[in-house]
Amino acid sequence: MAVIIFSAMLDISRQMRVSDFIHLVSEWNRTQKYEENIVPGVGWNGEQSVFFGDENLSLQIENFPLKGITAVRHEKRQRSGVVWDTDFVMNFQTYRMSVRLDRSYAADAVSENTRFSTPHFITLLIENGYVRDDLDLEVKRTPHRIASGQIGQLSDIIREKTRYRLPVVYVSRTFDDTEPFDTNLLASRLKGIAHVLVQDSIYDNEKIREACDWKNEYDGAAGIYFPNPSVSKRRFLYHSPQGYDEAQMEALIRTLMLYSNSLEIDSLYTWQGVMAAVLNEKLLRHDHRRREAEQARKRAEEETRELLETLDDEERRIRETALQEARAEAEMILDGFEEDLAQLKKQVEDLTRVNDSLMQENAWLKTRHASSKEKLLLSMGTQEDLFAKESRDMVLSVLHDAVRNLPEKSRRQDVIRDILENNPYEKLCEERAERLRQVLKNYDGMDSRTRQALEELGFRITEEGKHYKLVYYNDPRYILVLSKTPSDHRTGKNSAANAIRTVL
Repeated sequence: MAVIIFSAMLDISRQMRVSDFIHLVSEWNRTQKYEENIVPGVGWNGEQSVFFGDENLSLQIENFPLKGITAVRHEKRQRSGVVWDTDFVMNFQTYRMSVRLDRSYAADAVSENTRFSTPHFITLLIENGYVRDDLDLEVKRTPHRIASGQIGQLSDIIREKTRYRLPVVYVSRTFDDTEPFDTNLLASRLKGIAHVLVQDSIYDNEKIREACDWKNEYDGAAGIYFPNPSVSKRRFLYHSPQGYDEAQMEALIRTLMLYSNSLEIDSLYTWQGVMAAVLNEKLLRHDHRRREAEQARKRAEEETRELLETLDDEERRIRETALQEARAEAEMILDGFEEDLAQLKKQVEDLTRVNDSLMQENAWLKTRHASSKEKLLLSMGTQEDLFAKESRDMVLSVLHDAVRNLPEKSRRQDVIRDILENNPYEKLCEERAERLRQVLKNYDGMDSRTRQALEELGFRITEEGKHYKLVYYNDPRYILVLSKTPSDHRTGKNSAANAIRTVL
């Protein structure tokens, strides 16, 4: 089984030569983070095909001059049966490069949950100036800061007047004028597959909103704007009352990795595709040589027959013996051709099978990206969970309540009960509702204990004249109001009931 871990297509400067590419690959190999991943003795003297290492750790370089392609594969085989393949395929006709990481398993392999990092090779490409700009945006591993002078550029992106080859991430500053997460880390992890634009100051809020027709992200929200008009933009809200929202950043990264991995690429930008093309060319050459040998044998036999007719018996016997020996030798050569052809065909079939497996994986990723979320039964819409398993819990809550009102021994009841039995209802929203009731049941003002409890439940609290404004997980759609000096002893209970109806 093969799984695509990372896939990126890069536009490369025409200043790069084959020797530059191989030199960069050698540097990448030599400077890998873990010494056990370094293949020793890597060098290149212009060979068309060269292999370094052994069956457990290797680096192979393959040139395909017919198409102007140089491909590199770094392969690591672990004792568990897991095989890691890192491929760099450079097309010197189009000056585009694919960077790809696949993980495959032997039949008895044990799955491993290894955290993936974007290949350092992309950093080397960027640092050496080999990655071309995307229109007017430099491809960087650090964020683009959006100050007053760049608001027009941001407006064109958000209003979808400008589309770049790579997706664009826009990250707004929070209500407290801080970043919602580490945007330097985000840009580093997305290098080569997305641009990261970050609002420089909260004081530009009004200018940005006016320029963007109020369509922009704000108060710590982040948005993804895709190159393809058919792919809707995605918005990720800032949900952390205090500090960095790691979940928000990870959701962004997952979405963009899934999008990048699901993009279709030509087979000649994959290691398997290049090797299959090289082998097919060898097949054609072998087939041409075999046909030439067949024709040469027939010509020789015809010439020999004509010659035999002019000889006496003894000379004819000697010539026929020599002819039989020559024919036997020719048959051996042709048999060798057939064996070579059979072996090459098998290698092509094996590569095609692996490539088909990866293409199926690509199609599956594309389907997952289209549905935006990993769900076995239902596809998520654009609503992100405000706390872990929120959407799942709400759906199961509705089904849990509804199943009791369905006709007994009906198909509908059987289906819903089966879903509930296989997706345990944890009553997370009910637990949060009960906590909210306890916090507000005796409410007579916003003391520190009440404030802390409400913030822990996801509310951001600000003062609005005689009232407190509570914004649920920083989402302006869910705003509640609490009096600073309630005169009715039922205020707390009523406010809790209203909050539960609104957000739970």
